Amino acid sequence: MSNMSIDQVLAQMRVLRDQASGPAAEAGNGVDFSALLKQSVDQVNEVQQQAGKLAESFEAGQTDASLAEVMVSLQKANVSFQGMVQVRNKLVDAYKDVMNMSI
Repeated sequence: MSNMSIDQVLAQMRVLRDQASGPAAEAGNGVDFSALLKQSVDQVNEVQQQAGKLAESFEAGQTDASLAEVMVSLQKANVSFQGMVQVRNKLVDAYKDVMNMSI
């Protein structure tokens, strides 16, 4: 069976929630939007890199991680990437709306 418990998963979800709400609170204090966007993209990239490395090491039998941990990390990477794509789509839509405004 898996050595991951529900408490560990919930704790990770709470940490991610707190991390996600952190930059939003700082945005009101004059944080540069481009820096915030770059930081978010870098975090998504880091999550994907870590998940890929964990999956490769699991396939090679070089880690003690369970299959459930590998799958959870891959799903986290997928969800974070999909969220980033949705944000990009909204930004593109907003840009199109601004460009179509009459002066």
